[in-house]
Amino acid sequence: MDGSQFTSARFTGVLKEAGIRVSMDGRGRWMDNVFIERLWRSLKYECVYLHAFETGSQLRTDLSRWIGYYSARRPHSSLAGHMPEEAYEMAGVERLAA
Repeated sequence: MDGSQFTSARFTGVLKEAGIRVSMDGRGRWMDNVFIERLWRSLKYECVYLHAFETGSQLRTDLSRWIGYYSARRPHSSLAGHMPEEAYEMAGVERLAA
């Protein structure tokens, strides 16, 4: 075992019950992380690296603001340049209250 997968029956059982497919062959492993890596890259370059945070509270406030912006109002290439709010409306998806 190379240590890159969580393989206990307890862990994988929870995933399977939720309908999540578990890949153990490693062939598509890079794809598992690509979306979260893009999020972290955007967060660092669009928020963290641009500010000199004085306190943890200031960091938390700005991170919360940026995540709200990213999740609702920032145009995304994966959505053909639309903002998530626009994409939800076009798809007829009702947003849940935050």
